[in-house]
Amino acid sequence: MMLLVSTLGSLALRHFGTSLVTYLVKPVFLHGFSGFLHLLLLVVLLVSLVWRKVAVGTRESSTMNITFPKAPLCSLLVSAINFLLFLFDYFCWYKNGWSEEKLATLLDFLFKTVAWGVAGVCLHMELFISRERRLPFFFRAWCVLYLVVSGYFFIVNFALYKEKHSALPLQSLVSDAFSVCVCLFFFYLELFVKSEGGVGDSTLQESLLDTDSRDDVFETKETKGSDTVTPYSNAGIFSLLTFSWIGPLITVGRKKPLDLEDVPQLDKRDSLIGAFPTFSDRLEAQCGAITSVDTLMLVKSLVFSSWKEIIYTAILALLNTLASFVGPYLIDGFVQFLNGQRKFEHEGLILVTAFFVAKLLECLTRRHWLFRLQQVGIRMRALLVTMIYNKILNLSCQSKHGHTTGEIINFMTVDAEKVGEFSWHLHDLWLVVLQVIVALLILYRNLGLASISGLVAILIVMWANIPLGSIQEKFHNKLMESKDARMKTTSEILRNMRILKLQGWEMKFLSNITQLRKIEQDWLKKVIYSLVMIIFVFWCAPAFVSVVTFGTCILVGIPLESGKILSTLATFQILQEPIYNLPETISMMAQTKVSLDRIASFLRLDEILFDVVEKLPQGSSNVAVEVVDGNFSWDSFSPGITLQNINFRVFHGMKVAVCGSVGSGKSTFLSCILGEVPKKSGILKVCGTKAYVAQSPWIQSSTIEDNILFGKDMERQRYEKVLEACCLKKDLDVLPFGDQTIIGERGINLSGGQKQRIQIARALYHDADIYLLDDVFSAVDAHTGSHLFQECLLNYLSSKTVVYVTHQVEFLPAADLILVMKDGKIIQSGKYDYLLKSGTDFMELVGAHKEALSALDSIDGGKASAITSTSKEDVSFVVSQGIEEKEVRKNEKNGGKDNKHDPKGQLIQEEEREKGKVGFAVYWKYITTTYGGALVPLILCAEILFQLLQIGSNYWMAWATPITSDAEPTVGGSALIFVYVALAIGSSICVLARATLVATTGYKTATSLFNNMHLSIFRAPMSFFDATPSGRILNRASTDQRAVDIDIPFQTGSFAASIVHLLGIVAVMSQVAWQVFIVFIPITAINIWYQQYYLPAARELSRLVGVCNAPVIQHFAETISGASTIRSFDQVPRFQQTNMKLMDGYSRPKFNNAATMEWLCFRLDILSSITFAFCLIFLISIPHGFIDSGIAGLAVTYGLNLNIIQSWMIWELCSLENKIISVERILQFSSIPSEPPLVVEENRPHDSWPSCGRIDIHNLQVRYAPHMPFVLHGFTCTFHGGLKTGIVGRTGSGKSTLIQTLFRIVEPTVGRIMIDGINISSIGLHDLRSRLSIIPQDPTMFEGTVRSNMDPLEEYTDEQIWEALDKCQLGDEVRRKEGKLDYAVCEDGENWSMGQRQLVCLGRVLLKKSKVLVLDEATASVDTATDNLIQQTLRQYFSDFTVITIAHRITSVIDSDMILLLNQGLIEEYDSPARLLEDKFSSFAQLVAEYTTRSNSSFDQLK
Repeated sequence: MMLLVSTLGSLALRHFGTSLVTYLVKPVFLHGFSGFLHLLLLVVLLVSLVWRKVAVGTRESSTMNITFPKAPLCSLLVSAINFLLFLFDYFCWYKNGWSEEKLATLLDFLFKTVAWGVAGVCLHMELFISRERRLPFFFRAWCVLYLVVSGYFFIVNFALYKEKHSALPLQSLVSDAFSVCVCLFFFYLELFVKSEGGVGDSTLQESLLDTDSRDDVFETKETKGSDTVTPYSNAGIFSLLTFSWIGPLITVGRKKPLDLEDVPQLDKRDSLIGAFPTFSDRLEAQCGAITSVDTLMLVKSLVFSSWKEIIYTAILALLNTLASFVGPYLIDGFVQFLNGQRKFEHEGLILVTAFFVAKLLECLTRRHWLFRLQQVGIRMRALLVTMIYNKILNLSCQSKHGHTTGEIINFMTVDAEKVGEFSWHLHDLWLVVLQVIVALLILYRNLGLASISGLVAILIVMWANIPLGSIQEKFHNKLMESKDARMKTTSEILRNMRILKLQGWEMKFLSNITQLRKIEQDWLKKVIYSLVMIIFVFWCAPAFVSVVTFGTCILVGIPLESGKILSTLATFQILQEPIYNLPETISMMAQTKVSLDRIASFLRLDEILFDVVEKLPQGSSNVAVEVVDGNFSWDSFSPGITLQNINFRVFHGMKVAVCGSVGSGKSTFLSCILGEVPKKSGILKVCGTKAYVAQSPWIQSSTIEDNILFGKDMERQRYEKVLEACCLKKDLDVLPFGDQTIIGERGINLSGGQKQRIQIARALYHDADIYLLDDVFSAVDAHTGSHLFQECLLNYLSSKTVVYVTHQVEFLPAADLILVMKDGKIIQSGKYDYLLKSGTDFMELVGAHKEALSALDSIDGGKASAITSTSKEDVSFVVSQGIEEKEVRKNEKNGGKDNKHDPKGQLIQEEEREKGKVGFAVYWKYITTTYGGALVPLILCAEILFQLLQIGSNYWMAWATPITSDAEPTVGGSALIFVYVALAIGSSICVLARATLVATTGYKTATSLFNNMHLSIFRAPMSFFDATPSGRILNRASTDQRAVDIDIPFQTGSFAASIVHLLGIVAVMSQVAWQVFIVFIPITAINIWYQQYYLPAARELSRLVGVCNAPVIQHFAETISGASTIRSFDQVPRFQQTNMKLMDGYSRPKFNNAATMEWLCFRLDILSSITFAFCLIFLISIPHGFIDSGIAGLAVTYGLNLNIIQSWMIWELCSLENKIISVERILQFSSIPSEPPLVVEENRPHDSWPSCGRIDIHNLQVRYAPHMPFVLHGFTCTFHGGLKTGIVGRTGSGKSTLIQTLFRIVEPTVGRIMIDGINISSIGLHDLRSRLSIIPQDPTMFEGTVRSNMDPLEEYTDEQIWEALDKCQLGDEVRRKEGKLDYAVCEDGENWSMGQRQLVCLGRVLLKKSKVLVLDEATASVDTATDNLIQQTLRQYFSDFTVITIAHRITSVIDSDMILLLNQGLIEEYDSPARLLEDKFSSFAQLVAEYTTRSNSSFDQLK
């Protein structure tokens, strides 16, 4: 019994065991248990989410785990895979009924999809939003359990699959294998990756990701993105492949508007610091000297600088091309499979897998190929810009005169940019050949010998590129030349806008810009309409090739099957892109060649010859400067000599004065010592370092401290001594920012004297051995001039060698050696006493000084010289140029605050940029600018009709041809081709209409935006130009305008085309399988989410690209104007380093912008590939005969382009939003607050106004802005008509403000100014300014001719111009010039001396003959004799005119009828000179005494 029981028990246990084992391997249990585990995971995750929200709350992030974003992305990927498996099984089974196993499997996949999706969200919150540094504990435990379970499931399913070969376990096998891999991946992240990040990586992640707590992160220097190198440098393979390394920056941009400090530094390979030395060495090794470079050498060096990336991208391009042809190759087999011709088991799955894998490979290679090429382009552009900049620093003066600032800036903004953009097309030419060869192989497989006709058609299309490319090169070359001319003129006008407004010339010069733009527009029109023809021809090319190929098949009797036709059409679609891009490639090659030729031509220009000066080692000789038989000429190729027979020797410590009349060669003499003037013959030796102070002050747009230090380290004691010696201490004391005050462009917010004193301070702080001073005392008043001469030249530089040019005779006696120059020769040399006895020419200069001084005695009987001056200069920082009182606000107290880090209130602010999404108003304005947007619907209709005809033609071919050669054709061959040709012709006409409409709209819009912006700029008040560096305006007029001219119109059209094309693809696919919407709709939602996630960062990066370009342009412009000063201080290396830093600052957002674009496109490509794969899975899962296999093949043919078109659409949208910022920036400058109207029609003065010239000023109060203090306080006086009034006063007393108010550069706040009974505020600005005349402090000449400079408005005859030239003593000088009145004037009149330029300004007012004439320091740049000549001319020809003179030279105002002395914006004295001098305690008498005291040394000698 016991044995029986034991036996039964054993059998029962064995049966139970067998049953249990059998149950444990059943699919129902496997999938049920798996589903339970995932349901458990889902419940726990949801509970944790609720708990976090309710109990804990959201914590701000400060750090994040190094596993982000890999863990959340991995979870979401698992969710997506299981979702695809769920859909696959559902569509495979829903027509065949359900079973337990099938339901369990579907539920398992569903739970996996939801659970892993929620896990991805939770991990994102745990690792990114919270402060957790590890994966959650429950998740780690669950992964351990599920690793064991999934491993078990995988083994069981694999065994079942091997045993049964059933279709059911295959999907489960894939899912289990993927689950095992995922769990292992999480273990890898937890155990290894976390420990590899280290402190550096953690810091990088913190700085890039933690943006919620700005106070803790972004205000701490150590954690700014700009203090770290881009994660691209040390990213892992997974991060590189998926562009995840840029994800943190995108996240930062989503949370806050990006600033440059958030953008990481470039990798060493992309930074100029690392890349430029190699490039420069390579180029010099090829050409020997940079002046011998040619275009080929430049190209070779550029290629060598990026050869690794070029080879790598070539491999990627090759793989991409091969992968792209996998689809067309397999379409015929896929159509036959759908038609029921199965060659082997699971053929459908294998075909789908091949399609999907090929798409993934195509996506991956394309994204990295394009990104690396953009990286190469950014690097090449930076290298070229740096080469151009370095060339500027060494450019000879003669070469510089041949290229204006605008032209040189165009080399950087346009030509170098064009070379960088060509990197996109680097491989296009050989890829076209490869694509044609591969396409021919597929065509031969499908159509046999008929493929030869296709080859011929393709070659015909390519051959057509030759004339098109030639036309493009010609037109683009002309377009660039015309753009150069416009930018050159624009740059010059912006530098001299104050003069134009004072003279009332701004609208005339605006018309000059408009005329130049019209010339540019003519070439622009030819460029864009030739591009229209190119688009038309090459959109027709695929249809043309198809017609030729299919027509040949019918003629030779080759049967056309739908599968082979679809394969052929898919092949032609792939060829369409390279054929379509081929004209653009050839156009880009032509444009790039033009740009490279222009750059190479510029680099070949002559440079400063460093062997002109023989530099002796410091301390090796007691001779500082020596010239023996020196002959120098600015034009090294001209037989003429500028300075001849120069012989002199200067010992260390000597003070050498250089004097002579205007145009005698004094400034050229100093330039010779600097080595700036080519040497014809002789010897020039210099021993020691040099410091140079130019006659025209050169000031950088930076702080006062930076301008004085000029690259030197701060030594506080020396710095304070320099400030004291240069009379700058009091200026800085009254400034709220002290020496951290930012100086405007070209010192726009300083008076001439202040700029000069800062220049002198820069030279003194440099502590050089030899100082070269070019007439530095002429721009300051008498007391300041005496102080500077005594404290700087005689005391501070007592042991230094000083060579100073001066027109003021009173500074000559202190010189150890005086050189008297005339007509480019040293005609006399010696000490003061010696020259007085022996020099007739010197006596002429001294005699003129004596004559000027005698005027003082004639007024006051010699009493003036006995007055002792006890006054001190009350120095304040004058706001003489517009809005500088913004800085002098005494009521603002800084306390102990460090103003250096508080930019508010500074004159020059950071460039304004919009933040956030580009407003719809910008798009609407762009669309409706031309014809109110009436052409836009026509463009859309043309594009929609084109797509319908394209789809119709392909649908016709798929429907009308049989599936196999055995089937009967639906229509005859001739009818087949006839209909196809008709549809192709219709689509071609639509393309032509669309391209023409897009070009017309873009052209008209660009013209309108250009005109509106320039009108707004020219009508802007002067305060706008004071606070806006010209680089910002030039950036909009060049880079942004170029985008509006060509890029944006065609990009807008391309975006519209991509949307219509995408909708067409979806329509074709959904017609065959409407179920595609199940995937398409959520994937489209994900696409939109990705786009919205990406756009904030990309938008700000694009704006930063524009903002960061302006400082580069500004630095270029400053360097061009101050190159001689930079060279003289030996600061060339420092400026080169600064330029490289600025260029890297520009490249940083550009590089990251390219990476963010590829980050988005990669993800969109993957999603569109999933959509395509789902469509294929559905097609192979439906029963045979359920749909027409030919139409299904058509859907696959279109689906092959789904990822390309979808990414193309998103790329175009994002690129358009980035480009539209150019429109936004132009619109910014199209709405600048304007000056009052130029003309008030109802209140125009009579043509003879002003007839008397009487000026009545009543209670005039002026301030520069509502929040600023008054500069003039209740000013009341009368300037009687026909009298001469001299205005004097200390620096900052309000002299220049009064003149600006008279010309309404600044509007009166209270009170009025009446001229001959008319309130000047009631008439138009043009009517006012055109009736007044002014000779400004800074003499200005424009590039052109003598005639155009004398008469810019073209109102006078040549006889009148000659008469005016004779009156201002320039007639003989001009007659000696080649061309006479047509003699060329260089940019800024650099081939004329300062004195001659001042005389030209005098000639202008002699022509104009206005009843009111203002002289603002008009004789500061001329010698005393010329000053006397000007005064004599004014007395002779303006005897009955109202003349108002502001001057530091007392002799220039002493013969005035009235003297107005201002002090702190109030009238201190106003009377005749004689009466003022009678009172020896009057302020005017004290000013005169200062001048005469300074002149006593020379005056006594004259006695």
